Amino acid sequence: MRDLLITGAQLADGTSADLGVSNGHFVAPSDVTDAERIDADGLLALPGLVDPHTHLREPGREDAETIATGTLAAARGGYTAVHAMANLDPVTDTAEAAEYLAALAARTANAEVIVIGSVTKGLAGEQLSEMGLMNRSAAAVRMFSDDGRCVMDPLVMRRALTYAKTFDAVIAQHSQDTRLAGPTACCHESEISGRLGLAGWPAQAESAIIARDVELAQLSGGRLHVCHISTAEGVEVIRWAKARGVNVTAEVTPHHLYLGTREVESYDTTFKVNPPLRTDEHIEAVRAALADGTIDMVGTDHAPHAPQDKDHPFDIALPGMIGLEQSLAVVIEVMVDAGRLDWPGVVDRMSAAPARLTRLATQGRPIAEGEPANLVLVDPSARAVVDRDASASKSRNNPYHGRDLPDPVVATVWAGKVTHRR
Repeated sequence: MRDLLITGAQLADGTSADLGVSNGHFVAPSDVTDAERIDADGLLALPGLVDPHTHLREPGREDAETIATGTLAAARGGYTAVHAMANLDPVTDTAEAAEYLAALAARTANAEVIVIGSVTKGLAGEQLSEMGLMNRSAAAVRMFSDDGRCVMDPLVMRRALTYAKTFDAVIAQHSQDTRLAGPTACCHESEISGRLGLAGWPAQAESAIIARDVELAQLSGGRLHVCHISTAEGVEVIRWAKARGVNVTAEVTPHHLYLGTREVESYDTTFKVNPPLRTDEHIEAVRAALADGTIDMVGTDHAPHAPQDKDHPFDIALPGMIGLEQSLAVVIEVMVDAGRLDWPGVVDRMSAAPARLTRLATQGRPIAEGEPANLVLVDPSARAVVDRDASASKSRNNPYHGRDLPDPVVATVWAGKVTHRR
C-alpha cells in the first residue's frame, strides 16, 4: 500500500491542510515517500462516514447483495465503516455466526464491517440470543437488533437491555407495534392510504413502542437505540426521554428526510419501505430533530432486494431501499444547503455519533497526525442525475433514480487505502 499525499484540502472547521498518509495513519506530509498524490483543491476532507444500519445480505441472499458489493457501494458513498444487521441466513444469533461474518468481511470488504447480533434467537422475539458469547467472541459484538422485526414482548426487551448493560452493549429496536401496524401495513395511515386501498401504518405504532422502550431503558439502566425514526410523535418521545436523562439514541434514514407519501401514489414498489414514507409534517419533524440533535445520527437502512422480491403488487413486495451511495447527497440537499446543518454537524451526525454508538476505536476520529486514516473527500458543489444502473450494489431498488442530487464523493480512504476515487 503506497503512501498518500493529499494537498489543498479544506477541513470541516474551514482550515486548509495538506495531509500525509502512511501505514494506515495520518502523518506529517513531509514523512510520506513514494506517495500517490491527490489534488484536493476545492474539496472538503471529512472523517470517513459510519453507517449504524446496513443490510449486506451475505450469507443467505447473495443474489441481492454481498459484503464486497455492499461495502463498495458504501465506499462510493464516503463510508469507511458499516454496521451489518443480523437478519441473515443463518441469523447472526450465535458466536459462531458472528465470527463467520467477521472473518468473511475481513477477506472481502471495502470498508470496516461491524457485526450486529440479533436480540433473540432466530429473530423470533422469544428467547435471548447468545449475546454475551457474541460480545466475548472474536467478532466483539457491541450492538444487538432484530431489525425488520420489533421485539414486542416487554419482558424480553427488559431482559435484553439489562443483560446488554453488563458489557456496555446497545439494543437497537425496530419500533413497530404489530398490533397497530401488522404484517400487511405498508402505507402511512392517512388520506392517501385510504385512497390507494393500502393497509395503514399509523405514526402511533412507532411512538408507542419508543415510549415503552425508553421506560424500560430507564428501568434497566440499559442503552437503547431507536432505528429509522420516521414520525413527529416518535421525535417528541425521544426529546422527552433525553430530558429525563434516559440513555437513548436515535437515527433517521436519508429517505425519511427526503421522500414522502406522494411517491407511493405510483404504486412503484421501490418506494415500499418499513417504516413507510411519511407526510410533510413528519418529514419536517425529523429534519428539525436531526438539526437540533434530538436525532443523533443518520442511518441508511440500506436494504437491497433482488428484482423478484420487488416485482409484485405493492402490498406483497418486500420493503426496503438501497441508500449508501446517496446518503451524503441527501443530507447535503435537505440539511446543509438548507442551512440546517453545517459541516461540523455533518461530521457529528454521520461519523462521530455512529462511531460512539458501538465505541469504535478507529472510526469517527479527527483528521490529525497519528489518527487512523479514514476520510472522504467531498465536492459540495457537484451534482448529477442518479442512475440506478451505475450503482455498485447488486440491487437496483434505488429511490433516487432519475433525480438531480449532489454528487459529492470524490474519493474515500479507509485505513490508508483508497477504496473509491473518481
